[in-house]
Amino acid sequence: MRIDRVLVGLVLSTGLVVGCKPPAPETIIEVKNVDPWAQVKATLVNYIKGKPVSSEVTTYDAMIDNIRKIDSAKADILKAGLDEIKKSKGSPVSKARELMKKLDLSDPSVK
Repeated sequence: MRIDRVLVGLVLSTGLVVGCKPPAPETIIEVKNVDPWAQVKATLVNYIKGKPVSSEVTTYDAMIDNIRKIDSAKADILKAGLDEIKKSKGSPVSKARELMKKLDLSDPSVK
């Protein structure tokens, strides 16, 4: 019975020692600045391509705040346009196109 305990203890301690590895080396990850206009443009292009207004409306305030840090006048235009899109009952295509023009955004893939 004592031999069983010794063997179990030996197996467990061997498993712990063998299973331990040195820590992985630290890696530095560069965080790139994201263009705040990218999300605005992507959202409007999606509307122009026929995507209905859905849960992305919850990001409107964050988009406006990010643009306000750069250009408060365009942030006001963006807010007004997104409010119109949010309130509209039909397709947001025409309002999204109009807003893109007001913001001087263009996308060659949007026709």
